[in-house]
Amino acid sequence: MDQIQTMRVFVRVVEAGNFTRAGDSLGLPKATVTKQIQSLESRLRVKLLNRTTRRVTVTPDGAAYYERVARLLSDFDELESSMTNSNAAPSGRLRVDVGTAMARLVLIPRLQSFCDQYPDIQVDLGVSDRPVDLIGDNVDVVIRGGEIGDQSLVARRIGTLPFMTVASPDYLKRYGVPRTPHDLERGRQHVINFFSHNSRRVYPLEFHKDGETLEVTGPARLAVNDSNAYTEAALAGFGVAQMVRFIAAPYVARGELVELFPDWECPPLPVHVVYPPNRHLSAKVRAFVDWTAAEFARNQDLARAPDTAAVRAG
Repeated sequence: MDQIQTMRVFVRVVEAGNFTRAGDSLGLPKATVTKQIQSLESRLRVKLLNRTTRRVTVTPDGAAYYERVARLLSDFDELESSMTNSNAAPSGRLRVDVGTAMARLVLIPRLQSFCDQYPDIQVDLGVSDRPVDLIGDNVDVVIRGGEIGDQSLVARRIGTLPFMTVASPDYLKRYGVPRTPHDLERGRQHVINFFSHNSRRVYPLEFHKDGETLEVTGPARLAVNDSNAYTEAALAGFGVAQMVRFIAAPYVARGELVELFPDWECPPLPVHVVYPPNRHLSAKVRAFVDWTAAEFARNQDLARAPDTAAVRAG
């Protein structure tokens, strides 16, 4: 147990950024915290922290040790909780990752209700369109649109994102209004390309009508890999964009964007809440997953998926 306590002290120092705040949060004198960190480094025979008079930062070895230890302590605490009091209120730190537009327009405006319902859960919200490694990045749960390729994860489908094709009035005034997606295919208009963080592969604009499928990439004057930047590029008149309806609809209603090709279907995107497989799913993760599914079910801007069961991703 002394070793576990030392691990807790180390994790708290990393998260607090200095020995004094770490000691205060743990109810320990600064001298005790310092002594435990020195003992840990001596036992491991590696330097974990760089110390200055104002701040403590982790070394590369310390960062690697922190990720493993933080996950180990979280699992330990959850096991203890499940054995001692299965009816206890969910508590602890919950690390969530979500895309930028989803965070800004869907999750954050509603997140206060989750925090009110579960006041003992501290939410660490990572916001990025970059795919994350739940295990490697020490993330408990992510919300993502699209198919989930990692078969080691559990994915619960909670909704579907309909799309619409749009362009700004200024762009259409300068370059003309395309009548069909074929005008984009023939290079008569510009499109705004969205590319993958990892592979940098460009995602094509996709259209369906009467059994015909059309995929269009370019010509483009601009390519981005962030949904907020994609929206701003469309508003700035860089070209035609294919955007999630809950993002685009308010701009269309205000006349800042114009919907194109309403008789062509843009294939919708499934939305999943994803978490690592765990025989004893923690109470805090279960609470967030169930709350997120309920919020999506109540959101009139999102089409509800026909199947919301948790399944292996793939």
